[in-house]
Amino acid sequence: MIERSPKPVFEHMRDLVRADNVTSFEERLGNLQALRHQILAHQDDLKMALNEDFNGRSEHETTLADIIPTIGSIDHTIKHLRKWMRPQRRQVALHFAPAKNRVVLHPKGVVLIISPWNYPVLLSLLPMASALAAGNRVILKPSECAPNTSQVMANIVRDSLPKDRATVLTGGAEISIELCEQPFDHIMFTGSTRVGKMVMQAAAKNLTPVTLELGGKSPAIVQEDYNIEKAATRIARGKLLNAGQTCVAPDYVLLPRKTIPDFISAYKNVVARFYPDIANNSDYTSIINRAQFDRLMALLGDAKDKGALVSVVGAKGLAHSGNRKLHPHIVEQIDESMLMAHEEIFGPILPIVPYDNLEQASAYINQRPHPLALYYFDNNPARVEKFLNATISGGAAVNESVVHFAQDDLPIGGAGESGMGVSHGFEGFKEFSHAKSVFYQSKLNGLALLDPPYSKMFDRIAKFLLR
Repeated sequence: MIERSPKPVFEHMRDLVRADNVTSFEERLGNLQALRHQILAHQDDLKMALNEDFNGRSEHETTLADIIPTIGSIDHTIKHLRKWMRPQRRQVALHFAPAKNRVVLHPKGVVLIISPWNYPVLLSLLPMASALAAGNRVILKPSECAPNTSQVMANIVRDSLPKDRATVLTGGAEISIELCEQPFDHIMFTGSTRVGKMVMQAAAKNLTPVTLELGGKSPAIVQEDYNIEKAATRIARGKLLNAGQTCVAPDYVLLPRKTIPDFISAYKNVVARFYPDIANNSDYTSIINRAQFDRLMALLGDAKDKGALVSVVGAKGLAHSGNRKLHPHIVEQIDESMLMAHEEIFGPILPIVPYDNLEQASAYINQRPHPLALYYFDNNPARVEKFLNATISGGAAVNESVVHFAQDDLPIGGAGESGMGVSHGFEGFKEFSHAKSVFYQSKLNGLALLDPPYSKMFDRIAKFLLR
């Protein structure tokens, strides 16, 4: 592990930025290409490390959800970087013509990225790539809950980038706390809303801008005419990826009351097809640690004690197999007294909430904090747009779940308690850039006509401008 005091590391990078904060296209491109090369060179190490950290993480899910989208995003950035770096022309007001206006996207300086454990490669190296593309120096603090993966990522960064351009600092929460106390030029945090508030509070002392990618109870809504088997398949695919430990996973599903039995039957069939065996299935991921496992079991216990109908999907009714592979669950008859109705689940547990009309469904969503994602299943375009306009969420997908996160040209971010700021693509590049406004005065200009002492010429010009 690379455990060292973060303050000297930050101060060294800050001093370098103060001396020279110009990073050429060629240097940025070289950094991205080197990072890409080392990720691919270490992909087997990443799969092994994630499997050790989770005590059972599907190597196919690591490829699908960590490595492929990270490489895809870097490739997208490499392809468009030169265009993104160009100064943007802006209009000049008539009375300042023939001057020119430009917006230059300038590196912010030293960026801190604090990443989570659930997709540690994707949610560490993708924002690092965006920050490097924007010309910044980067300190990455990965989650202490995935120590083996953190070490591999430290090796990747060490082998691909100069240590004064990017570095990885590992360790516990005390390292994150000390980092957040430093006057970074930008902080990006991905994780829980509770910790996000603490990061923002620490950043406020230095007036450091923050990007917060948090969580929330992302709903899936199925319109009564939509094919129930198709909806169940696409919801299960998103819900059970990484055993539900996904910030944009469907947290609960809103269903027309009369379709609930058919949906449950279809969902069980999908789970049986995807995971015919849970306990010894290398395709099904374990819960990251005992604390998270116990939290999920407590949510189930609380719901049962308060009258919910809890059923295990498959596995002969067993909640788990004596390890941290928590079997999929369906929970019916949810009410507001249950913890599950308010807390983000972050596991393979799917509550079902009935509704009688779409207005009732949208009202249920709007009475709660804005979710990070929303999934609406309906083949009627007019109804789709009406529902999307009636609700607020960080992002949305129509007739699918989760995969909007993997679209390189779509910004990803929350709303309200689910986060602020965005990542991915050009918007991610801009997030780590300072938009510097630059006015270029022309050699020949009429601005002197507006100088005091004010004359009738000023009055005529003002009257013309205010016409």
